[in-house]
Amino acid sequence: MSVMPQRYREDVADGEELPGFSLELTMTRMVLQVSGTQDFYPIHHDQAFARGAGHPDIFLNTGFIRACLGRVLTDWIGPDGFVKRLGFQMRTPNLLGETITARGRVKQKGPDGHIEIEVWIESAEKGVTVPGSATVILPARR
Repeated sequence: MSVMPQRYREDVADGEELPGFSLELTMTRMVLQVSGTQDFYPIHHDQAFARGAGHPDIFLNTGFIRACLGRVLTDWIGPDGFVKRLGFQMRTPNLLGETITARGRVKQKGPDGHIEIEVWIESAEKGVTVPGSATVILPARR
């Protein structure tokens, strides 16, 4: 397992893109996200139930979405950074068969090490499905 390099507040610029990642929402991943988050509500793993409730298919749950956005942040801030706040809105469900990308961008660098970050999940088909924002704290170089 590799350790992410440490980010320092002095090296951050407004508008900087955070490296993100993409995930294909296969049936295996959908079942794993239910198991990992312990959210066993059938709308997240039972296609007949989801369709019977009026949805086109099963979709990601809140815990998995939070984890994706959190990973974007923690991968970028490194081991000595701190996620102070994370908020997001689940506007459009991410369904089985889609490929999602979780990304971020620096909105504003504060003088005290607090960095305001815009985070989101998007898909090629739907654009941004989950917009969000976060505050992280980065250490100063010693």
